[in-house]
Amino acid sequence: MSDWKSALRSGRDGAVQDDRVFPSTRWIARVIIPFLAAAFLVLFGLPARTTEFFAWTIRPEMTPIIMGAGYGAGVYFFYRVSTVDTWHAVAPVFLGIAVFTWLMAIATVLHWENFNHNHFTFVLWVVLYAVTPVLIPVVWAHNRWTDTGELTAGEPTLPQAVRVLGGGLGLVVTASAVALFVIPELMIEVWPWTVSPFTARILAGWFALFGVVNVAVALDARWSAARILLQSQVLGFTLVLIGVLRAWDNFDTSNILTWGVVGGMVLYLGATLVLYLGMERR
Repeated sequence: MSDWKSALRSGRDGAVQDDRVFPSTRWIARVIIPFLAAAFLVLFGLPARTTEFFAWTIRPEMTPIIMGAGYGAGVYFFYRVSTVDTWHAVAPVFLGIAVFTWLMAIATVLHWENFNHNHFTFVLWVVLYAVTPVLIPVVWAHNRWTDTGELTAGEPTLPQAVRVLGGGLGLVVTASAVALFVIPELMIEVWPWTVSPFTARILAGWFALFGVVNVAVALDARWSAARILLQSQVLGFTLVLIGVLRAWDNFDTSNILTWGVVGGMVLYLGATLVLYLGMERR
């Protein structure tokens, strides 16, 4: 290939636009996986024993179950990052993870007194959320230049209606998550189970991750850019709904938001499965 053609196929800092995942990105994913797996095992597997096994005591069990489900989905996602052939297949999720890590870092500083400073998991938590708010955006910024953003011949695209609905939902959820993070009392007053200012902010961080990735995927028409995200979401929502059954006594069944939250998750999971199976048949 001539020099000028090579230049056209190069991105910033000489990154060839072949949509590859850099080896450094794969290795970072592999390093992150054990942290997430450990958090999943403790929070989802032993939600009533966070005082013994986690960085701070979390009550009631539904909050650590949601956190654990998110980390479990994260294990799957970063495994795919470490094995996938194309960067664009995982890129949108990195934006949501970046926002999530920033919010976790801020919540850690704001609620420093809530932690068990003598527990080794406190050190792991602090290291994780001191490093990843910088590391995740750097990985995304470095690897993104390999992707041209162009459709390949015959590649299926997400229906426009799905992108509009998904992106709109993402914007609403992201805006709501930011509001709840800034003013956690808004969640404390109405949430279906008991939350503190700290756990309200933690949950808002997870909501923000969900919202941002939905917006990011809506901006990319390629089905291949959404496939792994949807797989991760199916896993995460399935785990959360299993957790709802395990911790149903945490919920205030007289609160209409209980039925809205649980019903909304059921509907979203069902719609995601229908979309995924429909797109895979194309």
